[in-house]
Amino acid sequence: MLPRVAYAVCLTALLCASIPAGAASLNKTYSYFSIGGNTLAEIEKELSRHGPHVQSTGNRHPGATQVEFTTRLGYSDSGKHCTIVKASVSVKAKVILPRWRQRSRSDGETRLIWDTLSADIKRHEESHIVIAKNHARMLEDALKGIYRQKSCEQAAAKAKTISEKVLAAHDRAQEQFDKVEGINFESRIVRLLRYRMERIETAKAKANGG
Repeated sequence: MLPRVAYAVCLTALLCASIPAGAASLNKTYSYFSIGGNTLAEIEKELSRHGPHVQSTGNRHPGATQVEFTTRLGYSDSGKHCTIVKASVSVKAKVILPRWRQRSRSDGETRLIWDTLSADIKRHEESHIVIAKNHARMLEDALKGIYRQKSCEQAAAKAKTISEKVLAAHDRAQEQFDKVEGINFESRIVRLLRYRMERIETAKAKANGG
């Protein structure tokens, strides 16, 4: 039986007023945690025991993505009104993935399932980053579209309101993505396994001159 896994994203939103440093950008890093186990059941237990702890769910998960937004704003104050002349939003993402130590000691079927599962975990976490990046662009465009205000304090307050709205939409998009992925998990893994097995059989047939 395939292990049931869950995924999660940790979110931190920061808003600061300073000189901008370029357009929406992404800084992505990876870290890994090691797991043992020779069977699927043992691997599932290892993931539950050693996976990253996600505060929003209170559980450990086989993978996680921590996302931090930083907004930088530049103001122009004419004395009569204040305008946001520049705005940039950057995303800092840290992806946490499993690394299986017992591959060489396990059978071919378990290795095949693990390769399929681990690839799906990475794809899932990378998708969280795409969602964050898209909302960073949305936020940047929205901030650049703020009309001039009577004061820079009002401009900053307007920027804060817009940021909170876009980040709330981001949170909902991430949660919806996890919900859909969770519902389709088993059918997706079975489909991927079937595809990988077909490719292996095709490669064997070609090697044998078939």
